[in-house]
Parts: sequence; C-alpha cells; structure tokens
Amino acid sequence: MTSIKTSYNRRAFLKSSAAAGGGMLIGISWLASCESAQVEEALTMPEEWFDFNPYLKIGDNGVVTIYSPNPEFGQNVKTAMPMIVAEELDVDWKNVIVEQAAYNAELYGMQFTGGSRGIMSKWDALRMAGATAKHMLKEAAAKNWEVPISEINTENGVLYHKKSKQSISYGALASAAAGMAVPEEVELKEVKDFKIIGTSRKNVEGLNIVTGKPLFALDYHQEGMLIAMIEHAPSFGLKLKSVDAADAKAMPGIKDVFTIKTYEDDYEKGGFDANAFGELVVVVGNSTWEVMNAKKALNIEWEPFKAYSETINGWRGKSVVNVPAGLESTASHNNKMDALAAKKGKIVRKDGDPESMFKNAAKIIERHYSAPYLAHNCMEPVNVFADVRDGKVRLAGPLQAPGFIEPAIAASTGISVENIDIEMTRMGGGFGRRAYSHYMVEAALISQKAKAPIKLMYSREDDMTNGIYRPTYRASYKAALDENNNLTALHIKAGGIPESPLFADRFPAGAIDHYMAEEWSIESNITTGAFRAPRSNFMAGAEQSFLDELAEAMGKDPIDFRLELLQKAKEQPVGERNDYDPERYAGVLELVREKSNWSEQKENVHRGVSAYFCHNSYAAHVLELSMEDGEPVVQNVCCAVDCGIVVNPDAAKNMAEGGIIDGIGNALYGELTFKDGAPEQNNFHQYRMIRMNEAPKSIDVHFVKNEIKPTGLGEPPFPPIFGAIANAMYKATNTRQYHQPFLGKDKVLG
Repeated sequence: MTSIKTSYNRRAFLKSSAAAGGGMLIGISWLASCESAQVEEALTMPEEWFDFNPYLKIGDNGVVTIYSPNPEFGQNVKTAMPMIVAEELDVDWKNVIVEQAAYNAELYGMQFTGGSRGIMSKWDALRMAGATAKHMLKEAAAKNWEVPISEINTENGVLYHKKSKQSISYGALASAAAGMAVPEEVELKEVKDFKIIGTSRKNVEGLNIVTGKPLFALDYHQEGMLIAMIEHAPSFGLKLKSVDAADAKAMPGIKDVFTIKTYEDDYEKGGFDANAFGELVVVVGNSTWEVMNAKKALNIEWEPFKAYSETINGWRGKSVVNVPAGLESTASHNNKMDALAAKKGKIVRKDGDPESMFKNAAKIIERHYSAPYLAHNCMEPVNVFADVRDGKVRLAGPLQAPGFIEPAIAASTGISVENIDIEMTRMGGGFGRRAYSHYMVEAALISQKAKAPIKLMYSREDDMTNGIYRPTYRASYKAALDENNNLTALHIKAGGIPESPLFADRFPAGAIDHYMAEEWSIESNITTGAFRAPRSNFMAGAEQSFLDELAEAMGKDPIDFRLELLQKAKEQPVGERNDYDPERYAGVLELVREKSNWSEQKENVHRGVSAYFCHNSYAAHVLELSMEDGEPVVQNVCCAVDCGIVVNPDAAKNMAEGGIIDGIGNALYGELTFKDGAPEQNNFHQYRMIRMNEAPKSIDVHFVKNEIKPTGLGEPPFPPIFGAIANAMYKATNTRQYHQPFLGKDKVLG
C-alpha cells in the first residue's frame, strides 16, 4: 500500500462527536497540501442532519454524506469527487448521499472548475480524507474489541475482526471514532483493489435534472425580489455619456433606473476580473417582461473612450495591459494580422540551424491557418441572485471560481469578505466563460443600490455581445524537405488578437533537429478570455492539418508519420523543454489506429486523423464522414484518450463525446465578427451552432488503461477534433481547410 502523510496540516483536521445520535465529523483543509484545497468529511444522523458544509458525514445508521466542493457545470465532478472519498472510506456507494458544498475558501482553498484540473489537483487530498476517516473507525473498533488495529478489515461500511468473528457498522462506531487522534499518516489502497473508482456510477443529480428540480440560479425566488437587467455600450470602444430614463421609469412595473460602475478606477484587477463594459445602465422592475420593455425605452448616449493602460495581477504576477481606443472591425483586424504575420516575430524557441535547412531545402511547404473570435454561448445565459443588505452580501449563481471574484465584490460593495456568502449553483455550461464572473459584482451593486433582493438576468443578446470571447488567431507552418522527401526543418509562427496561441515546446518540437517557433500579438479593446482548451483549440487544428499535408507530400501514412516523429522524440529528443511524453502520445495514436480499423477501406467514407496533448492528457481521433448533397455528414468518431486513471468511465465517455460534438460545431460553423466595434452576431439566428442531426451518428471512446494519477479530461478531446474533420474533409473534397469555420456564413438560420 501507499502511505500518505497527514501531519503537514494536522491543525486543520477538525474532530467532534455529534450532539445527538452519535455522528462522526471529520473536516480537513488542504490549503497547505495537494496543490488546491479539498475537504472530505463525515457526520450523519438518520433523522437529523447537521449542516457543516464542507464535511463528510457518517450517521449512526451508516449512511454517509459527502459534500462536493467544486462547482458543477455538467462535467460530473459532483459524482466523481465523492467516489474517490468513498473508495478510500470503503463504504457502499448506495449508502452515500452527495451534496454541493458552499463556497468556503478557509476550508476548501481554491474551489475552481476549469483547466481540467479538478480531479487531478484533488486526487491525493480526496483519497486522504476517506482513508483518514477509515483509519479512525478502525482504531475505534480495535479499542472496542481490544485487538490490534492491523487485524481490523473494512468492507462496504462495516468493520470486521475475522479471528473473533466480530463485526460492527461504521454508524455504530461513529461517535467513538470521533474521539480518536488523527493519524500522522494513512495507507491508501492499491489501484488493483479499487471497487468504486473505475466503475460507472450514475450522475448523482440525474434524477433532479430530468424531473426539473430547482438547481439553477434562475430557479431562485425570494419574497420582495426584483428583476434587474443591464444595458451596455453597443460597441467595444465606447463608454456611457448620458442617459435619459424618464420614459422607462414611467412604464408599468418599473421600480428604478440607475447606473453602476463595476470596478473603481483604483481597483487592481486580477486575471479573471475582465469585463468589457465597466459602466452600465440598470433597469429594475417587477418582472422580466416589464424590464425588457423598459430597456427599449431608454435614451442613452455613448461616446468613444481614450486609450488607457491597467495593471493586471494574474497567474504569473503583475503585467501592464494596454487598451487601445477606437472602433475595431474584423476587416481591420485581418489587415493588421496580415501585416504582422509577414514580419519577423519574437523567437521563443530555436533548435539547430533551421535557416540553413530552409536555404538548402529541395522543397518547401508553407501553409497559413486562421480562426475567428468565438462566443461561449452557454445554454444558460448569465444570471445571478443577489441580496445585499445590512452589511452582508448573499449571492447565488453560476460561476467557475468564486475565490477569483470575491475580492472584487468586497472592493466594489465596501463589505468585507467575511460578510460575503456565495452559493455555487449548478451551471448550464461554462467552457471558461464563467471564470470571468463580473456579473456577480454587477448583481451585488444593483441589490445594494436598489435596497432589495434582485435577480440579474442577461438576455441572449446581452450575453453574446458582452465580451470574454475566444481570441482570433493566425498560424503559419513551414517545412523544409530534402531531395528524398525527408523532413529537415520546421518553422512555426503564430499570433492573434490580443494573444499568441503558440505552445513552442509542444509536439512536434523535440522531434525535429532544426526547429524554430516565433510569435506576435496585437492589442485590442475587445475583451477575450479562456475558451475550452485555451489556445490549444486553434493550434491543434492548424498543427494536425499541416502534419497530414506534410505526410502526404512525403508519401507516408498520416499515423505512421506522427509515430515516427514521436519515436524520434522518445529515443533522441531535441531540446530539454519538451512538455509532452512521447510514449503516452504514441499510445493514443496506436490505440485509435487499432480501434478504428485504420487500414480498412470503407466505400464512400472518408477518414481524417488527429492527435494532441493538452491539460496533461492525450487524445486522438479518427473521424469518418461522407458527402451527402454536397454537405459533409460525420458518420463516426473513434476516440482514444490517455488521462490516467478514469474515475467514472460512463461520465468520462460522456465528457469526451461532448467535446467532440462541440469541436465539430465550432470547426464547421463557429464565427463572431465585428463591424465598427459591434458584434455582428447577437443571437442564434446569426451565430451558427451545431444541431442535433449534425452530431456524429456514433462515437466510440476508448481509454488507455494505466495506473497514472488522473489528469485532465474536460478539455483534451476538444482540440484534436478540428484537425480530424479538416483532414477528413480533404479526403472527401480534395480541398484543404485552412480557415475556420470550414463551412460558410450561408449556413446560419434565416
């Protein structure tokens, strides 16, 4: 067995006996351990439940409640995290009740859903919580039976002493166990002994979802609650000049119209405090319909703002961001990117002598790729319940990272964090958008000014035009071949607005002796942010499309060519900063080749392959499509993923399927354009999303089996699908796809 220390944070272990019924309470703060923070607990009553938020509860009837600390937006972490605790606790899953924990930074540390880091960062902490509770129960049993603790076994929530043929349930010993000392270290199970981890368990919220139980902030209602909506500038580059609200205020059901300023001028923003429009006009009234109509009656003047700079305190420390003035357009963006792409960029990696290789090359292949801005378009538009009165803030809404926005709420309302209560509701999608929860600040300020509980609601148009988009990107790939069609050098140059998507140390870096990567970026006043698999969501498509074209020029099978490069990276790696494991990378390619029957030819079916590494995991796809009435129809996607140990296979499969479908939709249709600072698409009649009948007819998902600690899964299956469909479309049409979206604007509704 593996032993894990608990002593590094023993003061954070809380133990107590329940006041009634004999429960056991264990709470652990992991602020000083296991990267992020996670708490597992125990305390349970058969009739009465104690609300201790981040604690595992064991009742005298043996029922266990486990609180899941991270926000849930469909990735099923609310099921997977408690499964890990239950595994080490050795309790029967049917006796586990799962509840969503409230936000509590002191106990949980970072409660963040994003970056595919949830399970990965909490793995050790979750296991330690369950194992610690089990150890204390065993110690109580050993004392009760006067036998060595080493002779105590556990199974399905029952303690056994085989020699004396005695047994007792966890519930019966919960109170006694609470008096045991917290062990300095505990033993964890071997992977081969897992009974819950690695087995499929139904979503603990499944019944609530399908029966329409109140799970979302939109379900909130409180006596005296008002509805609030905002009006922001119609274009990026504009700010509020004046507002005449007389007509709106006179309309039925309208309580007030006023302006708010989200952040004060001297507030130093964090990395996730981005918001497009800092000064907003707010309409507050009795009902959504009345408020929406009043918004139309507002008479607002907007004016251009001047260029400015601000200091952002992000992940890597403080940096100065320059925000230019002006009304930007897609046409002007394209001109700027064309000009900058033609100039020398910033060299961020150089191996060997690529300049000489290109100078002496027998053949040079150069291709250029682009992708537009994308809107997140979560199914659930932005909404927040807020009640700010008597020096206290109560918020409930969909957000990925409550700890990121709490300082801004405190600064804007003037109320200390000790008096701020944030409830994390289930999210109808996130994809990175809800990590930027400026709308929480807006709701708090509106409630504070209205002196009433409010529900802030964005319309779809408000949501889609309010910024935090996936940036627009460009990339150029250039390869040098010798007279025998051998690859001798590779040059990558990538940039975008406002950031470069380049990962200079990712494959095929490390597999080519002569390699150079350079980047550039252009400043903008259009706000952007994390979008499912940030930067990877573009670079994977460009890279994998180019590798396919290169393999064809070299006369090689696309999978064989990639495996040759990975073999070189494994046996004779170039450079020391390569951030991928070539053996694991090759593993998903070999698995997808096997499972897709890659060598088998199918009539009228065209295949494309793609593989990529991001968020500590590896994914490969073989996509099959046919052409029907001149349109590509995806028949099947075979997917192979190496994300380490898979906690809940069915949920993991669902996540991969969702990423694949999402990627196909964005690759074929996704596009947001601008004219004079204004988004040209503001709802789904203009912004094309994939439809149900356009999803693949089937998706086969396969996981590499190993005993590596879990790594990311929410993002990794998403980026490689862009290249897979591009490569399949080439086989079907003999036309390469260089610019997203691959299908034109005529595909939108209307």
